[in-house]
Amino acid sequence: MSSGRGLLEVIVLDARDAEQAQLGGADRVELVAEMALDGLTPSDDVVREVLAATDLPVRVMLRQRGSFLAADLPGLRARANELLALGAKEFVLGFLTTGGIVDERATRTLVRELDGAGWTFHRAVDHARDVRVAYATAARLGCDTILTAGHPDGVTEGRPALEQLALHEEPPVLMAGGGLRAQQVARLREAGVRAFHVGSGVRPLGWVEAVDAPAVRRWAELVHG
Repeated sequence: MSSGRGLLEVIVLDARDAEQAQLGGADRVELVAEMALDGLTPSDDVVREVLAATDLPVRVMLRQRGSFLAADLPGLRARANELLALGAKEFVLGFLTTGGIVDERATRTLVRELDGAGWTFHRAVDHARDVRVAYATAARLGCDTILTAGHPDGVTEGRPALEQLALHEEPPVLMAGGGLRAQQVARLREAGVRAFHVGSGVRPLGWVEAVDAPAVRRWAELVHG
């Protein structure tokens, strides 16, 4: 990602969402299921349909349960290989220990299955005992992006932490997301944040509605500057 143009990632649940995200000018999509559980791995059929529906990069969630613990690591490894066989090329993952720190062993084990695929360490960092320490640990694990709100309750509470994290110019890319509001983008951009992640913000009626291309376009204009 260049230092000038920002990156807009949109959460999608199905092929229609992906089509609308691309039509609206998104740069990338994150494919998940079960947003009520903060995003789980979608079904095989949905993965196939979304990969066929868009030319955008598709990051597929690799998370089987509504927890940030890697409770079934063999199952996650098997699922990663199934997703690769379906054509998935990019992923979203990351795990914590019961003590609230980044589970480096589990995350590295799963990343080895991905055979060099690009991946995002997701908002598990926001639920760690210390967000900044978790971010620094995640940054050492080989991801190219870290998705964070800076706080478990979202960007409004986490903005000061995001602005501090944005001071680090080294990879991985800091992607702000989690209750992100359009009016927060300009200030975060001024602080150095260049990547943004939205879900309900591009669905005028919330998660009961599909992604709306005009809403994506408005976000793209803010993010791309």
